[in-house]
Amino acid sequence: MPVVLLHGARTSGTMWRAQLDALARAGRTAVAPDLPGHGRRMGERFTVDGSLEAIGEAVDAVGGRAVVVGLSLGGYLGIRWAADHPDGAAGLLASGCCTEPDRRLTDAWRLAAVVIGRLPDRGARLNQLLVDLAIPDDGGAALGEGGFALDVMVDLLTAMRALRPLDDLSRVRCPVRFVNGSLDHFRLQERAFLAAAPGAERVLVAGATHLVALTHPVAYNRALLDFLDTVDPARPHG
Repeated sequence: MPVVLLHGARTSGTMWRAQLDALARAGRTAVAPDLPGHGRRMGERFTVDGSLEAIGEAVDAVGGRAVVVGLSLGGYLGIRWAADHPDGAAGLLASGCCTEPDRRLTDAWRLAAVVIGRLPDRGARLNQLLVDLAIPDDGGAALGEGGFALDVMVDLLTAMRALRPLDDLSRVRCPVRFVNGSLDHFRLQERAFLAAAPGAERVLVAGATHLVALTHPVAYNRALLDFLDTVDPARPHG
């Protein structure tokens, strides 16, 4: 079963380097598209509809049915896409997205994005400092390879208000697994998210923060490959 990997805000598909390598070794077809406003599509306006279209194009490119994997922004969008496309989603693995993006939360982040965007370098040095402090060298290199979308956050946070992941999860018909870092600040409603998708599983990576796929790639890859074997047991990896 092919895999489509959806990146987080300000990053790009290059953040999934460790996962793409692991999936290739396992004989799995996988793609990591750039969402509007990110990576090779930097400079475009971010919209939810444009992002969902990009996901659909990626799934079509690998055969029309895939396991969708998303972290943070990518997790929220993956949930919506899987809910809207039950025939295209063979499985859903979501990380760092167990908090509803309501107006209070997004307004706080949006205000911070406006302030940071007024800095002379638009927050480039602050962004790099946070990456250097929080992400191991290999993960940081993968994260930065596609560039950082420093100007996308105001549009992105405004658009995210329209997403209702708990409602969307109730419409998802494929197997669901959440893989979260134990220290992730986006786990505030984790129990509600699990309850919203009957049968959903959770893997908690000890000591990991929000960007769990980058900070703990070995544990993340293990959880991902195990999920793929559950969804597609006829195709072993080795």
